[in-house]
Amino acid sequence: MNENISFTLNDKAVSVNTDGERPLLWVLRTDLGLTGTKYGCGKALCGACTVIMDGMAIRSCVIPVSSVKGKTILTIEGLAKNGKLHPIQEAFAKHDALQCGFCTPGMILNAYSLLLSNPEPSRQDIIDGMEYNLCRCGAHTRIIRAIEEAAQEMKGAR
Repeated sequence: MNENISFTLNDKAVSVNTDGERPLLWVLRTDLGLTGTKYGCGKALCGACTVIMDGMAIRSCVIPVSSVKGKTILTIEGLAKNGKLHPIQEAFAKHDALQCGFCTPGMILNAYSLLLSNPEPSRQDIIDGMEYNLCRCGAHTRIIRAIEEAAQEMKGAR
């Protein structure tokens, strides 16, 4: 049964009329046209579908859209502001922390959540925090370096 679900998406109020059990991933991609969030495994194991809900990284492939009613959602499309990349996005580009790019939006948003909760992570904190976001291309070392640099860059911007 369809219901009206309102939430904040990338700093804008949105409302969708859909089945509340439908995964947030498909609402974002199909109904709202935000294709940066990727479908990977469909079981919350790979991290390709990661988005931010009220400051925390979540796997949108297993979250029913009814769960985001009244919440704030951030996708990769909303991370850059006024045409300027976020420091995490800049660091990923600088360190070539991507290869095919498929996992990159989820990696960046998971790193964003990690740095919100731990602004000065150790290398091991980063490794542990990113463990369940998979990169099949093997860019993990470059991803870790990018997150280390972004953490340093973001220190003054808090």
